[in-house]
Amino acid sequence: MNKLTNKDILKTSLNSDGILRLSLNNPNNQNTLSEDMMLNLQSALNESIQDKKTRVIIISAEGPIFSAGHDLKELKAKRQNSDKGKAYFNDVMTKCSKLMQTIVKNPKPVIAEVAGVATAAGCQLVASCDLAYAGKSSKFATPGVNIGLFCSTPMVALSRNITNKHSMEMLLTGDLISPYKAVEIGLINQVVNNESLQKTVLDVASKISKKSAMTLKIGKEAFYNQLDMNLSDAYEYASNVMVQNMLKIDAEEGIDAFINKRKPKWKDQ
Repeated sequence: MNKLTNKDILKTSLNSDGILRLSLNNPNNQNTLSEDMMLNLQSALNESIQDKKTRVIIISAEGPIFSAGHDLKELKAKRQNSDKGKAYFNDVMTKCSKLMQTIVKNPKPVIAEVAGVATAAGCQLVASCDLAYAGKSSKFATPGVNIGLFCSTPMVALSRNITNKHSMEMLLTGDLISPYKAVEIGLINQVVNNESLQKTVLDVASKISKKSAMTLKIGKEAFYNQLDMNLSDAYEYASNVMVQNMLKIDAEEGIDAFINKRKPKWKDQ
């Protein structure tokens, strides 16, 4: 089989509702976040920020494994370098951290559609998305501890989504958890049958795509910005955001439409 080219390992499609699907497409390599995969994801996400047609993003995967995390074979090969791979490891972790932050900072809502196993940085990818829906066949883990490599970077996304005790249980045991456990601890939003997963996610994405893009951008940015603030600072910040939002064209239109019991006509401004 010929080696996949860069563009082959990430399938992209944009539908008429402005829903961009980014599908990891390297199942023979467990959809690992190899250098090529991260490069393609980063590029697609960067483009989506500037693309006015894109309103919502779905990240999915082909095959039974959503993503097994970093490509350990790539990492191992660089141990032959004179610095035992230190410079390469630093570069890979920097690229991965940038990718995850790009998802959080992307003004468009990002939804994970998980039909398989998501481990290590693959689990980190799910946790970094704004919403996550999973099929009954999905499983999640941060198993680095089992191979002497604590999942420190996945820990960042994990600990910002679920409680300390649940985060540490996943990080310290490395055990796979079911999608039902993942819902219980807040890692994902909902479990559905594999057969209806894509439709469920598409329905959610379609509903969100009908909202004002300006409002979604303001709201998503504000949500993540206030998380690390103390209560009084968060309220002061959110109040200022609310005032600025009220002055926007779409807020005026939306309120007028609600009062007059009609559908709003968004200008995304």
